[in-house]
Amino acid sequence: MIKVTSATVAQPHAGQPASVGTLLRRWRERRMLTQLELALRAGVSARHLSFVETGRSRPTSEMILRLARQLDVPLRERNILLLSGGYAPAFPVSRLADPPMRAVHEAIEHVLRAHQPYPAVVIDGGWDLVAANGAVPLLTAGAAPALLEPPANVLRLSLHPDGIAPRIVNLAEWRAHLLDRLNREIQATASPALITLRDELTAYPCPPPASRPATQAILVPLRLRAHGTVLSLFSTTTVFGTPRDVTLSELAIESFYPADAPTAEFLRARGPAYTPVTGTSGQRDTPPGSRWL
Repeated sequence: MIKVTSATVAQPHAGQPASVGTLLRRWRERRMLTQLELALRAGVSARHLSFVETGRSRPTSEMILRLARQLDVPLRERNILLLSGGYAPAFPVSRLADPPMRAVHEAIEHVLRAHQPYPAVVIDGGWDLVAANGAVPLLTAGAAPALLEPPANVLRLSLHPDGIAPRIVNLAEWRAHLLDRLNREIQATASPALITLRDELTAYPCPPPASRPATQAILVPLRLRAHGTVLSLFSTTTVFGTPRDVTLSELAIESFYPADAPTAEFLRARGPAYTPVTGTSGQRDTPPGSRWL
């Protein structure tokens, strides 16, 4: 897999903000498209696109957004493109406690409650923990308190030597899975923050991978020691379709399911003990079973 390096997303020198044409060119190159290919997709002439990228033509806000859609630029970066072109941002950045997000907030709470007694978390675009249901403390038990302080980063919590890494039986395999996901997100977003996080995570100690991976398995489970047993879990990722808010576009719900019968039995037996978790400050009151950070 191709890795996006810091050089790939090099920022302009201080005092010299990149023009909208330069930013569009960088996104086109990240997507490995020629000017002609992008022009055909966007329904513009290659000559006009060339003029936009070189600064000879000032694009309208509609043109910026049209090109950004074809380049699959994240909403947060689309706002930056608009600002660089001299226009106001088009996509709001809301908090989950804000009135426009009430329906989304309630939907997330419903998913988290309904998923119990199995763990589920909500993460943002930087893999920081936004919310969790009452079953998640079973996974994070024993982690250093500093790693659980908001904003707790789920990847750091998972792979740090003082986090849950010592309890992960298949740490090498699970680490490779998480880093592969992170690399794909870096390719999609070119986020300097994610690149920095990847550099930190890859520096953590890790045992060598198993010589004979379980090739008969249909997915990579998280195998975690807990209360004298080993839990086997797999996860699914849920995102919101057609978002027009930056915050909403970056949220994902990670839901864990038992990968075998003993794990399912264990979680169902212990589930009620982890249900009453209260919300934290900064968010509106939440019902039992969900925690907002």
